[in-house]
Amino acid sequence: MTTTLTFPVLLRLIDERSSAFRAAVASAPSLEVQVPTCPEWTLFDLAQHIGEGRRAWAATVAAGPAPAKSAAEGAPAAPREREALPAWLAASTQELLDALREAGPDRGCWTWWGASQSPQTCGAVARHQLQQIAVHTYDAQVTVGAPEPLPDEVALDGVEEFLSTCVATTSAWPHKPTAFDFHATEGHSWRLTVDGDGARSTRISAPGTTPVAAADEGPNAAGVSVRGTASELVLFVYDRIPADSLQIEGDAGLFDLLRAWDPEE
Repeated sequence: MTTTLTFPVLLRLIDERSSAFRAAVASAPSLEVQVPTCPEWTLFDLAQHIGEGRRAWAATVAAGPAPAKSAAEGAPAAPREREALPAWLAASTQELLDALREAGPDRGCWTWWGASQSPQTCGAVARHQLQQIAVHTYDAQVTVGAPEPLPDEVALDGVEEFLSTCVATTSAWPHKPTAFDFHATEGHSWRLTVDGDGARSTRISAPGTTPVAAADEGPNAAGVSVRGTASELVLFVYDRIPADSLQIEGDAGLFDLLRAWDPEE
């Protein structure tokens, strides 16, 4: 499954979401305020995670298919002074963007999602990095009391990216085979099928449109379906907003089974 966003667009959106993240941090009255959506972290902890994570992925992209050595050695630590933190964050983002541009979308890259539907390429890394910074930008905005929906083009790719990268696996589903349907009000829909062959996602026709062929795509009817804006769907799958923020039909308890499932066990 491939992204609908081109590589240059992915890089542009990473840069834009990173700028929005820095703006939220700069507007906070204190870096020690707790992040409601990541309650174990302060805003400084979240910023540190973002900066160190982008530097680590820059090193990973530069290393190619081989796992990168630690990017922490010799890297400047996150400054606790609010005035200095945005520049440190911007430099971290620039390191990642430079590494991705140098590598290009098709170069092989080590990733943690080897058994998923997403390829182990720098393009797939860029795609996932966009979702990471987009969701964490929402975290920072919630913290300062100014949450905004994810931009449409980010969110529409985000639902599919989450399903194909974070959920898809060849490990057997330990429960009765079923399917989860995700319907974005913008007119896009996806199905996650889970059974003895694992979990796999595919695009499906939105309700009210001409059906597509469903051969080998699992059950004809989903065990549960969820409907909301693409932004709401992304924030829901990342546990940022509760289920009652969306429209759910069918057995909502299946989402509990999906969240509790650890395919590596």
